[in-house]
Amino acid sequence: MDIFETRESEVRSYCRSWPAVFERAQGSTVYTEDGAEYLDFFSGAGALNYGHNNPALLEPLLEYLRSGAIVHSLDMKTPAKRKFLQTFEDVILKPRNLDYKVMFPGPTGTNTVEAALKLARKITGRQHILSFTNAFHGMTLGSLSVTGNSMKRMGAGIPLTNSSKIPYDDYFDGETADFLWLERVLEDSGSGVDKPAGIIVETVQGEGGLNAARAAWLRGLSELCKKHDILLIVDDVQAGCGRTGTFFSFEGAGITPDIVCLSKSISGFGLPMALTLFRPELDAWTPGEHNGTFRGHNPAFVTAAAALETYWADGKFQQQVSARIVQLHEGLERIAASVEGAAVRGRGLLAGVVFPDPDTAGKIAAAAFDRGLLVETSGPESEVVKLMPALTISADELDRGLDILIEATNAVAGTRELAGAL
Repeated sequence: MDIFETRESEVRSYCRSWPAVFERAQGSTVYTEDGAEYLDFFSGAGALNYGHNNPALLEPLLEYLRSGAIVHSLDMKTPAKRKFLQTFEDVILKPRNLDYKVMFPGPTGTNTVEAALKLARKITGRQHILSFTNAFHGMTLGSLSVTGNSMKRMGAGIPLTNSSKIPYDDYFDGETADFLWLERVLEDSGSGVDKPAGIIVETVQGEGGLNAARAAWLRGLSELCKKHDILLIVDDVQAGCGRTGTFFSFEGAGITPDIVCLSKSISGFGLPMALTLFRPELDAWTPGEHNGTFRGHNPAFVTAAAALETYWADGKFQQQVSARIVQLHEGLERIAASVEGAAVRGRGLLAGVVFPDPDTAGKIAAAAFDRGLLVETSGPESEVVKLMPALTISADELDRGLDILIEATNAVAGTRELAGAL
């Protein structure tokens, strides 16, 4: 037994699926301390959208750290924060006609969700929050209250109140008027259902099974919120920062959420950082009303600004990502066609394959690891093989990973003959 087994808590999870000691990484490849090589289709659970140790981000970071500049600053003003805010405004907000105030709530995804929920309640004076079946929004108590996974909710140890779950897109049959019940009870003073402060939604449910909401469904949700004066919160922690093909995952639906949660790849380099964005008129915080020691992580400001300047200042990178999305989904369609009852899930480079036998996905992920590919599973029964390759992955690397996944699927599921090679 090594120190990981004897000293670290039993709560650890990823290392159980990938029993290796990872030592270094570059781009889409990670290396173990004994020299083994793995193609990474996990990307730090979506925190490494631009790959490992990306030189375009690493060099500015090293220069900053060597300069003696401020590293920790809470919410004080620094040149690094100024540059990030100006770059975010010029490169992301203005070109999309978005006018959001930027809040630094703390370093992680659950921090931005907690801030969003607190702000929605503060603004409206209401307590209740609606979220969706199979949602995942974080592991702290407020975020858990709007999360659907029963195992994670049980870890709270107390009742998780002031929230309710409503059906996500296609939870029934894809034809049911999903908002019919909600519309009715909101208009009926005798329904006994309190009007919520906000509704929080993921446009693609990263942990909940890669369910992807239709653009029309998202527009319907947005219209319902506006009609009833309910704040719409989009949790873009995993699906944002380009993962679905556009910087924000809601852009294709043509909606403008009241509040947006960002984390994971907003720093671009895997450094802890989170943003809560909201319409200026919602900025009702009093100074210090929501704070935290690690809101001002200047190295993350440096890499975040570099990522935006390098990849989002024009449309070239988005076109490149679009090509990789087509390539990935073509490969996944071939894999799904090889197993009876399997289907492709997700959107963009947040996608995978769901299998009718819930045990299949985990076995395929294990077989892929044995062959040099890192993929995880998703869904309430871990029934989906989930792929999140870096947005910067090359076409050759993506093909190689898909080939490995085909081999793993063949080994586990005894697949039918594939129609054509990848």
